[in-house]
Amino acid sequence: QVQLVESGGGLVQAGGSLTLSCTASGSIFGINAMDWYRQAPGKQRELVAAITSGGSTNYADSVKGRFTISRDNAKNTVYLQMNSLQPEDTATYYCDTEAALRDGSTWYGWGQGTQVTVSS
Repeated sequence: QVQLVESGGGLVQAGGSLTLSCTASGSIFGINAMDWYRQAPGKQRELVAAITSGGSTNYADSVKGRFTISRDNAKNTVYLQMNSLQPEDTATYYCDTEAALRDGSTWYGWGQGTQVTVSS
């Protein structure tokens, strides 16, 4: 089994920065992909940023140039550096992970979410 633990959310003023992290633990052989999604109240969950095992990245248009996704394969951790935060970035941020397990199976799941609130 795999556990995902997210951290780094909080309250920040517009223009500020936060860094989120998501660490996977358990019987992991390797991480295939780790992504960040967010969901604001009354809105659908949307993809914010994605990173492959090879390091290729993809961003939502709304965060390009402000957010940076990175990963530390040795630590099974993905980061989301968020700069120039705006009130519209307020949401619960979730990481999702596809992991190859030691028994040869593939695990896919979500973290518990971390709240990011940006005040104007």
